[in-house]
Amino acid sequence: MEQRHLGRTGLRVSRLGLGTMTWGRDTDEQDAADQLKAFVEAGGTLVDTADVYADGGAEYILSQFVGDLVPRDELVIATKAGSVPDPDRRFDTSRGHLLGALDSSLERLGTDYVDLWQVHAYDPATPTEETLATLDLAVSSGRARYVGVSNYCGWQLTKAATWQRAVPGRTPLASTQMEYSLLQRGIEREVLPAAMDSGVGLLASSPLGRGVLTGKYRHGTPQDSRGASPYLSGFVQPYLDERGRAIVDAVATAADGLGCTPLQVALAWVRDQPGVSAPILGARTAEQLRAALSAESLNLPEEIGEALDDVSAPVHYYPDQDWQQL
Repeated sequence: MEQRHLGRTGLRVSRLGLGTMTWGRDTDEQDAADQLKAFVEAGGTLVDTADVYADGGAEYILSQFVGDLVPRDELVIATKAGSVPDPDRRFDTSRGHLLGALDSSLERLGTDYVDLWQVHAYDPATPTEETLATLDLAVSSGRARYVGVSNYCGWQLTKAATWQRAVPGRTPLASTQMEYSLLQRGIEREVLPAAMDSGVGLLASSPLGRGVLTGKYRHGTPQDSRGASPYLSGFVQPYLDERGRAIVDAVATAADGLGCTPLQVALAWVRDQPGVSAPILGARTAEQLRAALSAESLNLPEEIGEALDDVSAPVHYYPDQDWQQL
């Protein structure tokens, strides 16, 4: 699998990443082992997790495989911190919470350091400077090699990235993780241009439009799908509208013409967008993951990429870029 630099840093990651959000919840330890084995055999290195996935269970399951199934130095382990189980405060990126969360993650992961440590989301209750200084401390103490953010809007990312590069001794942000797919191109308005301008690599979550771009919902809702789950149906529903159907149909048409699957087409489109370092693949089973990994060999013809761009184009209003020409 091709390796790419993560933003404007020396860290190289596989251009497809493995997500672990289902581990310990929908994916048991044996299935998780099968996923990791398939991923590594395909040349993958980037494994993304978080301290809140299965209440820490995903990190613990990953620790069971490192060393035995795959050497530690062959993985780029990324985790996140900042989410809290508090109905009045969804995120806490204060120094006290973050450093405690990092130590707990390292204990669960069974490692002395993580390759990439990410703030899970912006916390308006904590000064940005305090959060960023905590990222610096994680690096200077050796507990993290690189740092990034997640779910930051354009101005938040620009503020954080500029601060880190402008102040001597600070650790530049390596990455930002955001949802990005043919069904969700909102980050193209400000976040993606900000990331590219700041030298921050994008890790694209939900690159298959929460599963909708695989085409599984074209003729109904499968009983074993997220769309049929009482807990996750609301997560899928926004992409099952008329616009979503038109995009899925276009992806399916492209796949038919190329002799491949809609999944491969949708994933290759995200992977090859400017500024993207790696899409993060989330799968319940090793079989699903292998199907996604097969997109590595697909290169979309330019005319198909342009057609998909057109059918899924987001609406840009004032004051987005190029508004003067409207």
